[in-house]
Amino acid sequence: MYIALDAMGGDYAPQSNVEGAVLFAREFNIGVYLVGNKDLLEKELKKYDTKDLPVEIVHAEEVIDMDEPPSIAVRKKRKSSMHIAAKLVREGKASGFVSAGNTGAAMAISKFVVGAAEGIERPGIAVAFPTKKEKPTVLIDVGANVDCRPRHLIYFAVMGHTYAKEILRVSDNPKVGILSIGEEEGKGNDLVKDTYPLLKMTKLNFIGNAEGRDIFTGDFDVIVCDGFVGNIVLKTSESLGSIIVEMIKNEVKKSLVSKIGAALMIPALKRFKRKADFAEYGGAPLLGTKGTCIITHGRADSRAIKNALKAASDFEKTHFNDRLKENIDNLLPEELKG
Repeated sequence: MYIALDAMGGDYAPQSNVEGAVLFAREFNIGVYLVGNKDLLEKELKKYDTKDLPVEIVHAEEVIDMDEPPSIAVRKKRKSSMHIAAKLVREGKASGFVSAGNTGAAMAISKFVVGAAEGIERPGIAVAFPTKKEKPTVLIDVGANVDCRPRHLIYFAVMGHTYAKEILRVSDNPKVGILSIGEEEGKGNDLVKDTYPLLKMTKLNFIGNAEGRDIFTGDFDVIVCDGFVGNIVLKTSESLGSIIVEMIKNEVKKSLVSKIGAALMIPALKRFKRKADFAEYGGAPLLGTKGTCIITHGRADSRAIKNALKAASDFEKTHFNDRLKENIDNLLPEELKG
């Protein structure tokens, strides 16, 4: 098995990508294609003992900038590291690809180069949010589809169900909800109200409307929404987390007692950081494509890259798309398919 890595994507490329690939290959003995500028990647690889490691360089002469429009990335940069990594998946040479680069470009290239999985019209990005319980909540979609119809949310629900069950292993029958402004049936905008009765028609474990607070309680295993709302939730949560950390640091500095208390809390704070750190999950999968696509944070360090590669390999090992197709067949009534 090989995973293609966009080695030129991210704020710390190619250093963090190369180190992460080496760590991954060494720990799991799974192959990595480092896709990018050959000279730069060879220079980085010389820093490590890669003897007998399944790490290979695939040259790409172009790089997609972080602020580049996705349409330009897809049409005009076909020699980019991201495009070539996706092409390796399409050709069956790699089981999936990972990128810490331009998120919009990664989504677009996944859709148009790798292609949608059988029966899927709109792939969706899923994010695993930490909760107060010892399991995450999956929110889908968080940005791949700004405008959605009810049938898209139905398929997001099946994708989220499959991800929560097969990859995250939170439950054999994940509890599914739809994000709304109230828990009562009938609350929400037209999209939510039109989707609610359709979710009730499925064989999913649909338990009703989820409010914003439910994302972090762990009472739902999967929550579906359109990509516009989901992306706002994601960005707000990321920002809030960073601000809280900064506020705590500032308060701790104000007195000796606070500093002593913080020192005593270090073990607990480290455990909390592991639960809330995106690097632990590796990245966000774009579910519903023919091959695995993991989009990780632009600030991904080597540990995050290693975990993103591990996540991509987990999708292949669990035959995720086969399970997804089975769930579409088994959980959706005929009138909701196609």
